[in-house]
Amino acid sequence: MSATRDRGAAPSYRRVFYALALSNCVSMLFFLLRAAESSTDRYWFLSWNLFLAWLPLAFVWWLKARLRTSRWLNWQNIGLTLLWLGFLPNSFYMVSDLIHLQETGEVSLLYDVVMFFSFIFNAYVAGFMSLFLVHRELLRRVAYEQAHMIVAAALLLCSFAIYLGRSLRWNSWDVLVNPAGLLFDVSDRFVNPGSHPQTFVTTMIFFVLLDSVYFVIWELVRALRADNR
Repeated sequence: MSATRDRGAAPSYRRVFYALALSNCVSMLFFLLRAAESSTDRYWFLSWNLFLAWLPLAFVWWLKARLRTSRWLNWQNIGLTLLWLGFLPNSFYMVSDLIHLQETGEVSLLYDVVMFFSFIFNAYVAGFMSLFLVHRELLRRVAYEQAHMIVAAALLLCSFAIYLGRSLRWNSWDVLVNPAGLLFDVSDRFVNPGSHPQTFVTTMIFFVLLDSVYFVIWELVRALRADNR
Protein backbone atom coordinates (compact mmCIF):
# COMPACT_ATOMS: atom_id res chain seq x y z
CA MET A 1 0.00 0.00 0.00
CA SER A 2 2.77 2.48 0.94
CA ALA A 3 4.65 1.71 -2.30
CA THR A 4 1.50 2.49 -4.28
CA ARG A 5 1.11 5.78 -2.44
CA ASP A 6 4.77 6.64 -3.09
CA ARG A 7 4.38 6.02 -6.83
CA GLY A 8 1.29 8.22 -6.86
CA ALA A 9 2.95 10.94 -4.82
CA ALA A 10 6.09 11.14 -6.98
CA PRO A 11 4.40 12.94 -9.93
CA SER A 12 2.85 15.42 -7.46
CA TYR A 13 6.24 16.23 -5.99
CA ARG A 14 7.64 16.64 -9.49
CA ARG A 15 4.89 19.12 -10.38
CA VAL A 16 5.76 21.18 -7.30
CA PHE A 17 9.43 20.96 -8.27
CA TYR A 18 8.70 22.23 -11.80
CA ALA A 19 6.53 25.06 -10.44
CA LEU A 20 9.29 26.05 -8.04
CA ALA A 21 11.86 25.96 -10.84
CA LEU A 22 9.66 28.30 -12.89
CA SER A 23 9.30 30.64 -9.93
CA ASN A 24 13.10 30.64 -9.57
CA CYS A 25 13.39 31.68 -13.21
CA VAL A 26 11.14 34.64 -12.40
CA SER A 27 13.52 35.65 -9.60
CA MET A 28 16.48 35.47 -11.95
CA LEU A 29 14.58 37.48 -14.55
CA PHE A 30 13.94 40.21 -11.98
CA PHE A 31 17.67 40.29 -11.20
CA LEU A 32 18.75 40.34 -14.87
CA LEU A 33 16.31 43.13 -15.71
CA ARG A 34 17.58 45.12 -12.77
CA ALA A 35 21.19 44.57 -13.82
CA ALA A 36 20.41 45.67 -17.38
CA GLU A 37 18.55 48.78 -16.21
CA SER A 38 21.13 49.87 -13.62
CA SER A 39 24.31 48.58 -15.32
CA THR A 40 25.39 47.07 -12.00
CA ASP A 41 25.37 43.64 -10.44
CA ARG A 42 24.30 44.95 -7.04
CA TYR A 43 22.54 42.20 -5.07
CA TRP A 44 24.34 39.47 -7.06
CA PHE A 45 24.55 37.54 -3.79
CA LEU A 46 20.83 36.81 -4.00
CA SER A 47 21.47 34.47 -6.93
CA TRP A 48 24.28 32.69 -5.10
CA ASN A 49 22.23 32.35 -1.93
CA LEU A 50 19.31 30.97 -3.92
CA PHE A 51 21.61 28.34 -5.41
CA LEU A 52 22.70 27.36 -1.89
CA ALA A 53 19.04 27.22 -0.84
CA TRP A 54 18.41 24.54 -3.48
CA LEU A 55 21.16 22.21 -2.25
CA PRO A 56 19.17 20.77 0.70
CA LEU A 57 16.32 19.88 -1.66
CA ALA A 58 18.76 18.17 -4.04
CA PHE A 59 20.31 16.16 -1.19
CA VAL A 60 16.88 15.10 0.11
CA TRP A 61 15.69 14.08 -3.35
CA TRP A 62 18.76 11.86 -3.63
CA LEU A 63 18.26 10.55 -0.09
CA LYS A 64 14.59 9.81 -0.72
CA ALA A 65 15.47 7.77 -3.81
CA ARG A 66 18.06 5.75 -1.86
CA LEU A 67 15.70 5.10 1.05
CA ARG A 68 13.46 3.06 -1.24
CA THR A 69 16.12 0.36 -1.43
CA SER A 70 18.41 0.90 1.57
CA ARG A 71 18.34 1.56 5.29
CA TRP A 72 18.67 5.10 6.58
CA LEU A 73 21.51 4.11 8.92
CA ASN A 74 24.07 3.18 6.30
CA TRP A 75 26.99 5.54 5.84
CA GLN A 76 25.90 6.92 2.44
CA ASN A 77 22.45 7.88 3.68
CA ILE A 78 23.84 9.28 6.92
CA GLY A 79 26.23 11.37 4.83
CA LEU A 80 23.39 12.71 2.68
CA THR A 81 21.38 13.51 5.80
CA LEU A 82 24.30 15.46 7.27
CA LEU A 83 24.77 17.33 4.00
CA TRP A 84 21.07 18.18 4.01
CA LEU A 85 21.19 19.42 7.59
CA GLY A 86 24.44 21.30 7.03
CA PHE A 87 23.07 23.26 4.07
CA LEU A 88 19.44 23.60 5.22
CA PRO A 89 20.08 26.89 7.08
CA ASN A 90 21.00 28.48 3.74
CA SER A 91 17.39 28.14 2.61
CA PHE A 92 16.14 30.17 5.57
CA TYR A 93 19.10 32.54 5.83
CA MET A 94 17.94 34.64 2.89
CA VAL A 95 15.36 36.56 4.90
CA SER A 96 18.29 38.15 6.76
CA ASP A 97 19.48 39.59 3.42
CA LEU A 98 16.73 42.19 3.87
CA ILE A 99 19.24 44.23 5.87
CA HIS A 100 20.86 45.10 2.52
CA LEU A 101 17.64 46.51 1.09
CA GLN A 102 17.90 50.28 0.66
CA GLU A 103 17.05 53.12 -1.67
CA THR A 104 19.86 53.14 -4.27
CA GLY A 105 18.44 55.45 -6.95
CA GLU A 106 19.25 52.80 -9.58
CA VAL A 107 15.72 51.42 -9.79
CA SER A 108 12.63 52.00 -7.67
CA LEU A 109 12.73 50.72 -4.10
CA LEU A 110 9.44 48.92 -4.76
CA TYR A 111 11.08 46.92 -7.56
CA ASP A 112 13.86 45.84 -5.21
CA VAL A 113 11.31 44.89 -2.54
CA VAL A 114 9.50 42.64 -5.02
CA MET A 115 12.77 41.12 -6.22
CA PHE A 116 13.94 40.40 -2.67
CA PHE A 117 10.57 38.86 -1.81
CA SER A 118 10.75 36.62 -4.88
CA PHE A 119 14.19 35.29 -3.95
CA ILE A 120 13.30 34.80 -0.28
CA PHE A 121 10.02 33.08 -1.14
CA ASN A 122 11.72 30.59 -3.45
CA ALA A 123 14.47 29.86 -0.93
CA TYR A 124 11.92 29.24 1.82
CA VAL A 125 9.79 26.98 -0.35
CA ALA A 126 12.85 24.91 -1.29
CA GLY A 127 13.90 24.65 2.35
CA PHE A 128 10.48 23.77 3.70
CA MET A 129 9.88 21.30 0.88
CA SER A 130 13.09 19.47 1.78
CA LEU A 131 12.10 19.52 5.46
CA PHE A 132 8.65 18.18 4.61
CA LEU A 133 10.14 15.28 2.65
CA VAL A 134 12.42 14.38 5.55
CA HIS A 135 9.49 14.67 7.95
CA ARG A 136 7.47 12.24 5.84
CA GLU A 137 10.31 9.73 5.80
CA LEU A 138 10.70 10.04 9.57
CA LEU A 139 7.00 9.32 10.11
CA ARG A 140 7.44 5.99 8.33
CA ARG A 141 10.16 4.97 10.79
CA VAL A 142 9.60 6.59 14.18
CA ALA A 143 6.68 7.64 16.37
CA TYR A 144 4.67 10.74 15.47
CA GLU A 145 5.94 12.75 18.47
CA GLN A 146 9.56 11.74 17.84
CA ALA A 147 9.37 12.84 14.21
CA HIS A 148 8.02 16.23 15.25
CA MET A 149 10.74 16.64 17.87
CA ILE A 150 13.46 15.83 15.33
CA VAL A 151 12.03 18.40 12.91
CA ALA A 152 11.84 21.02 15.68
CA ALA A 153 15.45 20.28 16.63
CA ALA A 154 16.50 20.71 12.99
CA LEU A 155 14.76 24.10 12.85
CA LEU A 156 16.44 25.13 16.11
CA LEU A 157 19.84 24.22 14.67
CA CYS A 158 18.98 26.18 11.51
CA SER A 159 18.06 29.21 13.62
CA PHE A 160 21.38 29.07 15.46
CA ALA A 161 23.21 28.62 12.15
CA ILE A 162 21.50 31.72 10.76
CA TYR A 163 22.89 33.67 13.69
CA LEU A 164 26.36 32.25 13.03
CA GLY A 165 26.10 33.17 9.37
CA ARG A 166 24.71 36.68 9.74
CA SER A 167 26.47 37.85 12.90
CA LEU A 168 29.75 35.89 12.78
CA ARG A 169 29.94 35.35 9.00
CA TRP A 170 30.42 31.58 9.17
CA ASN A 171 29.41 29.44 6.18
CA SER A 172 28.19 25.84 5.91
CA TRP A 173 31.48 24.65 4.42
CA ASP A 174 33.46 26.09 7.33
CA VAL A 175 32.54 22.89 9.19
CA LEU A 176 35.20 21.27 6.96
CA VAL A 177 37.41 24.25 6.10
CA ASN A 178 37.84 25.77 9.57
CA PRO A 179 36.26 23.45 12.17
CA ALA A 180 38.49 24.65 15.01
CA GLY A 181 37.53 28.30 14.59
CA LEU A 182 33.87 27.45 14.26
CA LEU A 183 33.97 25.20 17.33
CA PHE A 184 35.64 27.97 19.35
CA ASP A 185 32.98 30.54 18.46
CA VAL A 186 30.11 28.10 19.10
CA SER A 187 31.49 26.80 22.41
CA ASP A 188 32.21 30.34 23.64
CA ARG A 189 28.50 31.18 23.24
CA PHE A 190 27.57 28.31 25.55
CA VAL A 191 30.46 28.62 28.03
CA ASN A 192 29.90 32.39 28.41
CA PRO A 193 26.20 32.92 27.55
CA GLY A 194 26.01 36.16 29.51
CA SER A 195 28.58 37.72 27.21
CA HIS A 196 26.55 36.92 24.09
CA PRO A 197 22.87 37.68 24.79
CA GLN A 198 22.18 38.39 21.13
CA THR A 199 23.01 34.77 20.29
CA PHE A 200 19.95 33.42 22.02
CA VAL A 201 17.67 36.32 21.10
CA THR A 202 18.44 35.98 17.37
CA THR A 203 18.23 32.18 17.51
CA MET A 204 14.82 32.22 19.20
CA ILE A 205 13.45 34.88 16.85
CA PHE A 206 14.27 32.75 13.82
CA PHE A 207 13.15 29.55 15.54
CA VAL A 208 9.71 31.00 16.28
CA LEU A 209 9.46 32.28 12.70
CA LEU A 210 10.52 29.01 11.05
CA ASP A 211 8.52 26.81 13.39
CA SER A 212 5.32 28.82 12.97
CA VAL A 213 5.61 28.93 9.17
CA TYR A 214 6.31 25.21 8.94
CA PHE A 215 3.38 24.47 11.26
CA VAL A 216 1.04 26.33 8.91
CA ILE A 217 2.47 24.46 5.89
CA TRP A 218 2.12 21.10 7.65
CA GLU A 219 -1.48 21.72 8.64
CA LEU A 220 -2.34 23.07 5.18
CA VAL A 221 -1.00 19.92 3.51
CA ARG A 222 -2.93 17.74 5.98
CA ALA A 223 -6.14 19.66 5.27
CA LEU A 224 -5.70 19.38 1.51
CA ARG A 225 -5.07 15.64 1.76
CA ALA A 226 -8.12 15.18 3.97
CA ASP A 227 -10.28 17.00 1.41
CA ASN A 228 -9.02 14.74 -1.38
CA ARG A 229 -9.88 11.48 0.38
